[in-house]
Amino acid sequence: MMTPSRKNPRVLIVTPEVTYLPNRMGNLANYLTAKAGGLADVSAALVNALFDQGADVHVAIPDYRAIFRHKQASLLKEELNTVRSKMPDDRIHLAEDRAFFYLNRVYSGDGLENTKLALAFQREVINNIVPHVQPDLIHCNDWMTALIPAMARQLNIPCLFTIHNIHTVKSTLSYIEDRGIDAAAFWKYLFYERVPFNYEETRDSNAVDFLSSGIFSAHFVNTVSPTFLKEIVGGWHNFVEHPIQAELINKWYSGCAVGILNAPDPAFNPGICKSLPYNYNSENHVSEKQKNKQFLQKSLGLIPDDQAPLFFWPSRLDPVQKGCQLLAEILYRVVSAYWEKNLQIVFVADGDFKQHFINIVNFHNLKDRVAVCDFDQRLERLAYGASDFILMPSRFEPCGLPQMIAPIYGSLPVAYDTGGIHDTITHINIENNTGNGFLFENFDSEGLFWAVTQAMKFYNLPDKIKERQIKRVMTDAAARFNHSVTARQYIELYEKMLDRPLIDPYGEE
Repeated sequence: MMTPSRKNPRVLIVTPEVTYLPNRMGNLANYLTAKAGGLADVSAALVNALFDQGADVHVAIPDYRAIFRHKQASLLKEELNTVRSKMPDDRIHLAEDRAFFYLNRVYSGDGLENTKLALAFQREVINNIVPHVQPDLIHCNDWMTALIPAMARQLNIPCLFTIHNIHTVKSTLSYIEDRGIDAAAFWKYLFYERVPFNYEETRDSNAVDFLSSGIFSAHFVNTVSPTFLKEIVGGWHNFVEHPIQAELINKWYSGCAVGILNAPDPAFNPGICKSLPYNYNSENHVSEKQKNKQFLQKSLGLIPDDQAPLFFWPSRLDPVQKGCQLLAEILYRVVSAYWEKNLQIVFVADGDFKQHFINIVNFHNLKDRVAVCDFDQRLERLAYGASDFILMPSRFEPCGLPQMIAPIYGSLPVAYDTGGIHDTITHINIENNTGNGFLFENFDSEGLFWAVTQAMKFYNLPDKIKERQIKRVMTDAAARFNHSVTARQYIELYEKMLDRPLIDPYGEE
């Protein structure tokens, strides 16, 4: 049970995406699923944990009717109407606007359209949902909710702002107000492109920076890994805009910024994963992973060899963040270096860089050793269950989930030592019986090749040694990388916030 100064705090979680919620939240809880990434899973896990702790938890999400209708297809139309009519009495609060009704995905492909969606969502939260719920604490997630902390500051409601990705948009006060948000009430708590002199001169010509505003006005902020927060504060990444970095530095030195790791969807479990033809656990992983490998090889036209080392690329093919260009530089070298071992690489990913790998495979005639596949959820999970290693040479990683999922499946990450990867993966040490992957510290193709070589040295160890190490890695991953651990850290932060006096950034109590 949470034990802050308030006996039973009412927490409002504001999120643009979420997966399955507890049945206790209302009849539609299991049907309101709108997911684009890890934010959806973390939101749902946190809500479940809060319920278990006895908190009075509420959720505000956009009413993505087209998305929800797909999930609700099994309900009769009459039942659906009855259930929807009871929603105001539930703990799930749908922000209703036609901007959401016909979307078939959480975010639009158009930047301006996403800004409109964000403003429509926040308008409903600010004007209707917050007054109705009257929360003791508000938890906002990412730039699409970044104006709400300023409103919370004005109302003296503690607010946590979680940064899942370093992305922001900008808009003037006049445009924000034209979308139905009374920003004049809390304009002084927002962050602008330049220092504002007064409301009148600022309204039309001084753009509001959404993400910087969320950081500036929130009482506490968190990133989704401790190391990524330290990297931003330390100025490691030149892609982070200066205002965002500066405001995080301010929060960091004020003791109001922390890093809390996300966790994978609990459905990533080789014991119950429906995408695997052969389920397994840490006790029988050797034989069943080999069977999954054979199944994957046959499905993709690879050389049938259950002893072949199999590397899996699980991330989008984005050269800015994911480091796929490093692998492109050494792909043929890696395959040819272990030609007699039938080393294989499977990509299950989309992205503009994909064609480069297709061209390399075609040029060197590697189709029976390298498979470049479109992203497919079933194939992704099969690849985790069949692979020996995953490749994750990300230049930066705010959190990352593949490097947590892979050890759960007994697949060891080969990764660049950065951000969330640093917080979750350590270089394997057989003598000390520690570690769960292979890390390189120089971001270049030679560094990646070195890490692949280390992975292959592990692969060539006696079977009994490998089996014992992978069993240890799988057991540890299941215990460390789960939502209960993540939710417990958020709950502890809530308690700290509820017990802490609220300080106005302008020095007013």
